[in-house]
Amino acid sequence: MPELPEVEVLVRYLAPVLRNKVVRSVVVRKVKVSRPTTERGLRAVLVGARFVGLARRGKYLVFTLRRPGRAGEVTVTGHLGMTGRMFLLPKRAPLPKHAVVVLGLGRNNFVYEDPRQFGRFTLDDSAVRALGPEPWDEGFSVVAFHAALRRSAQAIKVKLLDQSLVAGIGNIYASEALFRAGLSPRRVARRVKADEVARLHAAIREVLAEAIECGSTIPLDFAGGGKRDGLFYYGAVEGNSAFYQERLRVYDRAGQPCVNCAAPIQRLVQAARSTFYCPQCQR
Repeated sequence: MPELPEVEVLVRYLAPVLRNKVVRSVVVRKVKVSRPTTERGLRAVLVGARFVGLARRGKYLVFTLRRPGRAGEVTVTGHLGMTGRMFLLPKRAPLPKHAVVVLGLGRNNFVYEDPRQFGRFTLDDSAVRALGPEPWDEGFSVVAFHAALRRSAQAIKVKLLDQSLVAGIGNIYASEALFRAGLSPRRVARRVKADEVARLHAAIREVLAEAIECGSTIPLDFAGGGKRDGLFYYGAVEGNSAFYQERLRVYDRAGQPCVNCAAPIQRLVQAARSTFYCPQCQR
């Protein structure tokens, strides 16, 4: 599932592509992804509106549009779910089989493709409003982080997935941050000591920033063509083999040697999700 870095990379690429494009038509092929907003509701708000901004909030994309002759701006909340992609496609090109929302923008269509339909494209912003601070916000200080952890009896790995604690961290980067901080994913959150909280706080920022930096070097293919390379938000450009592979140190590496001590990486299930860790480095 895409997490903060992947969504940030997509937002940085899509923002200039969409800027000043006018929505001329709206088609919702699967109403599930727009609920509680209906297709009629989206069309009434978006047709004639111009894209003026796109930002990331946690794992969400927040599209901002301005309607002619009307004060204020409207926002659309997007989420890629587990299998979503958002890209521009030439108007004459056939739509992907799993396109769930299509906005006509003149020469191009904005396509939201989502085979499993777990994502969102809606006027409802309640999920965004419920998010905690961003990892680089002043509100996510070491002191505030420690205070929040001291109130929780959950395992630290599970607590990191709480989007009201800090927005954007998911299963992959929670495992990666805990490994870099040398903390067991089983440790009860309220028992994490002050110096360990500081290490984890720094590791969260470090692993997310590194993933964003590396992901930003990838040429995204918004035509949706080419052979897929396994990362959710783009298709491989034909003839280009120099793609960044996420430098994950523990996630999805069960049985492989730890990069620090060579002990086999182990996997356990927490809150119905896989956790990967080194039993030696994260005692």
